[in-house]
Amino acid sequence: MTYREAVDAIEAVGTESIKNTTEETRRLLHALGDPDRRIPLIHVAGTNGKGSVCAYLESVLRAGGRTCGLFTSPHLRRINERFRIGGEEIGDEEFAGLYERVRNVIDREVRAGAPAPSYFELLFLMACTWFSERKADAAILECGMGGLHDATNAIDRPVLSVITSISLDHMKYLGQTIPEIAAQKAGIMRRGVPCVCDGSDEEALPVFRQSAEEAGSPLYPVLPADYKIESLRKGEIDFSTSFRYDGHTAFSVRANAPYQVSNAALALMALKVLRETDPSRFGDLTADTVRTGLLSMRWPARMEEILPGVYLDGAHNPDGIRRFLEAAGCILQGKRGVLLFSAVNDKDYSEMIRELAQGLDWSCIFVTEIEGSRKSDAGSLVELFHRAGRPDAVAVADFRDAFREARRRQGRDRLFICGSLYLAGETEEIIHDQL
Repeated sequence: MTYREAVDAIEAVGTESIKNTTEETRRLLHALGDPDRRIPLIHVAGTNGKGSVCAYLESVLRAGGRTCGLFTSPHLRRINERFRIGGEEIGDEEFAGLYERVRNVIDREVRAGAPAPSYFELLFLMACTWFSERKADAAILECGMGGLHDATNAIDRPVLSVITSISLDHMKYLGQTIPEIAAQKAGIMRRGVPCVCDGSDEEALPVFRQSAEEAGSPLYPVLPADYKIESLRKGEIDFSTSFRYDGHTAFSVRANAPYQVSNAALALMALKVLRETDPSRFGDLTADTVRTGLLSMRWPARMEEILPGVYLDGAHNPDGIRRFLEAAGCILQGKRGVLLFSAVNDKDYSEMIRELAQGLDWSCIFVTEIEGSRKSDAGSLVELFHRAGRPDAVAVADFRDAFREARRRQGRDRLFICGSLYLAGETEEIIHDQL
């Protein structure tokens, strides 16, 4: 089987395929030889920041000499991005062979009465199998959506659970309130397994505390008072923590967005807990190793400067947009910038647009469309900008045309692109084509 045939077969499953229970996914894991039981797993859930926290953890573990697997979603350009070991994406030939091996086992189970896996479940099964086959020292699994009913929650016993910040997203599936969504995320907690959580939301934290008590999971919340930005300059942020790691409290990240400090602090606490609760595996992760790993981390589309003066951010819900605006304001320092925006049709783009229209004084705003069945009409989106007090916002349906026009109007200003990780992926594709 070729790589293209494997990708086509996976995409044919469709992202709208029926979601199975974790018990059904567990059956398929067992048929594959229980690959999740062969390596230490770190399980990460949350609304915003999951990918960055996963990337910080992986980077530090790699700096500490670990061969670490990383499973994340979604991908920006190629499906291979979801599967990494040692910081490297899975190769095309290896991906095709992995899919074929996993698919053969699944087909046998389906013939015996098991339900066929969904798109995400299939990729998760492939990731666990690959990490096990490659004998990874550890692996980090990012939940796709939610936690309690997410396919990744079929794993038996992680060494650590992490829950990032909680906000209103995927409300159709996870609940209409912060406490309801937090309860879904808290579903990854396991008896005796420590859980590090973002404690910044006053509605979510009590849910985490109660869930941890009921699950018998030691809880380590990271509060806003536990970290402080000491200096912020282009491309790097120094911060300190109220808690000590290996006797140290001063660390740095290479980032343009202040929100990455909260993600780095959460990863730092996770590493501290791992070091203290599982010293035989993680006791040698010194402060110097952590500093190296944090500074080495690169995660695309998080206020990433992809071209001189062009910043790409994957913010795709109201809370993410507020963090985006904070970061953009730090970069602009009172100057005006150009905004290029789009959103998928199952997000709360009305609130996102209100935040964007009122948050900064943009010199001009372009609204475009994302390819695929989830795209939102550019005309409808721009009308919301008009109602929010930006009658100058312009709709350019074709994204490449919109990008070119935004670049033309940018001049010496800075251009910011946000609204969807799918939009980020299309932007990355344009930049790749220009290289």
